[in-house]
Amino acid sequence: MTDAPSHGPHSSGDRSSFGFRDVDAREKVKMVRGVFDSVASNYDVMNDLMSVGVHRIWKDIAANKLNPRPGETILDVAGGTGDMARRYSKMARAAQERRGGEDASVIVMDYNAEMILAGVHKGGEPEMSWSVGDAMNLPLPDASVDAYSISFGIRNVAHIDKALSEARRVLKPGGRFLCLEFSRPTTGPIRKVYDAWSFHAIPRIGGWVAKDRDSYQYLVESIRRFPDQQAFKGLIEDAGFRRVSVTNLSGGIAAIHHGWAI
Repeated sequence: MTDAPSHGPHSSGDRSSFGFRDVDAREKVKMVRGVFDSVASNYDVMNDLMSVGVHRIWKDIAANKLNPRPGETILDVAGGTGDMARRYSKMARAAQERRGGEDASVIVMDYNAEMILAGVHKGGEPEMSWSVGDAMNLPLPDASVDAYSISFGIRNVAHIDKALSEARRVLKPGGRFLCLEFSRPTTGPIRKVYDAWSFHAIPRIGGWVAKDRDSYQYLVESIRRFPDQQAFKGLIEDAGFRRVSVTNLSGGIAAIHHGWAI
């Protein structure tokens, strides 16, 4: 986790960023898969260590922002081990108990089968289903979901614009888009502390706990290369979303981008 000046679009043509390197976009897909194959079994533990547990609060805030409702089909892309999907399922069920309605359907989709298997092993909720799929080529019909979310995953796709376009395609008219992602700290002091923690501590923790320093070095670098809040907001608007808002969390270390398919 770290902050740096925006480097503009995350990908250009057939090139894409892999940490601080620019690689062939098709090669990035394979390299990212390798990273998450490696970290899947320790992913949840490492999230707690990297964020000192704060990622749980960020996820609660994001789930409240999405506001899952009974009867909705919710697609959680890059859903990993299902943290967000469990929240959505429980919230939709609580709303259903209050006011009735049909069961919600929460689809956890991730490009990495190892992450999905780790999530299935961890256990789910009755509303949840699991699927392997590509954020840049979603295996779903047009206008088929009520809400789309992606949390700490969009920076890992080879072409962010394609992923956003696919999100817009599968959302019904009036559907909701939500992205929770690491972003740019808003003040100098926060940046300095965050920079020191992310570049010096996180790869070391990855080496100690997950026995994989390199994968966590990549994750830190991928955050630095990701567009800042306003640049990413512009990409979302370019994909056709309207009323796009930005909510900074923990001084901009993370941010929620929310928009509507209008």
